[in-house]
Amino acid sequence: MNNILSEEVLNVTDFTTSRQLTLWKREDLQSPQLDDVAEEVPVALVYNGISHVVMMASPKDLTHFAMGFSLSEGIIDSPREIYGMDVVPSCNGLEVQIDLSSRRFMGLKARRRALAGRTGCGVCGVEQLNDIGKPVQPLPFSQTFNLGNLDRALKHLNDFQPTGKLTGCTHAAAWVMPSGELAGGHEDVGRHVALDKLLGRRATEGEEWRQGAALVSSRASYEMVQKSAMCGVEILFAVSAATTLAVEVAERCNLTLVGFCKPGRATIYTHPQRLISD
Repeated sequence: MNNILSEEVLNVTDFTTSRQLTLWKREDLQSPQLDDVAEEVPVALVYNGISHVVMMASPKDLTHFAMGFSLSEGIIDSPREIYGMDVVPSCNGLEVQIDLSSRRFMGLKARRRALAGRTGCGVCGVEQLNDIGKPVQPLPFSQTFNLGNLDRALKHLNDFQPTGKLTGCTHAAAWVMPSGELAGGHEDVGRHVALDKLLGRRATEGEEWRQGAALVSSRASYEMVQKSAMCGVEILFAVSAATTLAVEVAERCNLTLVGFCKPGRATIYTHPQRLISD
């Protein structure tokens, strides 16, 4: 299998399709014209030959997605427990074939669920309400973030949405350094998938990715809070709002949750002690 750090190197236009559309503007129905539409494909994560989950996703950065999903769903505790990955076409979409350690594969079989999701839905396929919410070790309070540096990150977030710029159809998730610089980011038609891609990338990067925060272009749902906490992320910034369950989970697991992030303002939902201001 390929090394887990290998990436699919493709042009941004490989993730869009040109279609003939009709644009309406007030009092003017224009002639059909070509425009770009974001690709959305079924992506199956296959562990040691067994398909575990199918998610709808943008067909890029899929090894990062598989790594992030495996960590944020508690399938593995460390990237070292995945020995390799291959992204291969299947009859209806794509498969990420994952070589998982024997110990982790035994645990996966014991709790396996068939999760055929809508676009990046983190709950689809869960059989019982009790299955919603995983035990998360409370996060330490090991870092702070100066909110004055957030403006720089917000200004450049869409730099990591090349497909979104063409189609207006993707979410972004990026890693914000304490300085406000964005170390890297990923996009996807599904907000949970975009975050998983970021978490998978972070797990395979160096120490410089240990400090900082996650920034997402969407709202903050409880799944996104839980995924972040499972991967040791202490601070989550969201451009839009947070749900009540997201706030409750963030409070319980010691995650600093911040929503409505705009230049010069933000709403701090939980654990403000990590945040400082100029």
